[in-house]
Amino acid sequence: MSTSVLKTEFDTVGDVMGLRLGHLLIEFSEMWYHVFLWALFSSIFVHTIAALFAFITLRKHKFGRFFSILILVMGVVSPVTSGFLSSATIAFVHRMSSLQMSPVYAMVWGVGQTVLSASIGFTRILATL
Repeated sequence: MSTSVLKTEFDTVGDVMGLRLGHLLIEFSEMWYHVFLWALFSSIFVHTIAALFAFITLRKHKFGRFFSILILVMGVVSPVTSGFLSSATIAFVHRMSSLQMSPVYAMVWGVGQTVLSASIGFTRILATL
């Protein structure tokens, strides 16, 4: 009889953000979940700071103060859509390569998606001015 137990539930958000270093991510779903949560929460963090900055600078504008709400919405919508697919792609490549992923690597991949998205966003806005 085998002593290995098939894990059917995901780690808690606290476990993911706590970076349990002794725990390696082996299954596709674990890798995807960790990378996705890091991308989601780092995007929410960056967009919250941007929304606060926008609200402070546009607080006296009649309609401009509501742009911060759109910034917050995009901080959730973009990682839920594109981050979902890119996290799955990263996890798929790791799994098919038979590579185990450390939680620190999952953090780097997730935060890296946010950094890449922010840098692309900055360069596209400047090109339109």
